[in-house]
Amino acid sequence: MQWFFAVERRVTRVALELSIFALAVIVALTFYQVVTRFVFGHPSAWSEVAARSAMMWMVFLGLAAAFRQGAMIAVDFLLDVGPKPLRVVLIVLIGIASLAFLALLVWYGTAMAMRVQRQNLAGLEISIAWVYAALPAGAAFAVPGVIARMIVNLSEENAAPSDGVKDVEGQI
Repeated sequence: MQWFFAVERRVTRVALELSIFALAVIVALTFYQVVTRFVFGHPSAWSEVAARSAMMWMVFLGLAAAFRQGAMIAVDFLLDVGPKPLRVVLIVLIGIASLAFLALLVWYGTAMAMRVQRQNLAGLEISIAWVYAALPAGAAFAVPGVIARMIVNLSEENAAPSDGVKDVEGQI
């Protein structure tokens, strides 16, 4: 089980670092857009489109860390006040629903990216499929985190806290 958590931590970390990099690109491109528009009076035709594209990648890559931390589906109230059997059922249902949602994102995101691969982004000579590819890529990065979160939550419900499973939770 430790090998899975090690791989999951690495995958989630890569996704989070790429998401942070995308945020830095967004900031730089937005700054460039503002300078060219308001300082030089000649707005850049490509920087806004590129910043929006980077924002899509940032959001969907950040999805992996959000799912891993349990920040996507908030049913904390039911988990806190419900009896133990209900908590276990909810943890499993949330995990299955999340995995089904991610599978749909991979499936339909891939189909959408394939459908628009011959279209270019306005102002750039790049296929719009690269932007739409953020959906299946981000969803694929999130799958190990959802599984790890479900394992950790179930382990916390069924075992003593000193079994070592809690040590891997929260480490990205």
